[in-house]
Amino acid sequence: MPKVYTPKQVLIKYKKLGFIEDRQSGSHKILYNPETKTRVVIPFHLKDLPKGTFSSILRESKVTREEFEKA
Repeated sequence: MPKVYTPKQVLIKYKKLGFIEDRQSGSHKILYNPETKTRVVIPFHLKDLPKGTFSSILRESKVTREEFEKA
């Protein structure tokens, strides 16, 4: 069974992967990676991220689950 992450944990891991906080729109943080020129939107709520939302975030950022786990 896949691990469940909170938005705060995901934000910290993406910062370790080289993403920077670009801006915030409401309760969504938008991160940008200047090296790969990719953006990712993380819904920043108190609850855990649903597995479908987490998979979508990985797909949008072009980061594999293995790379994410290592960060």
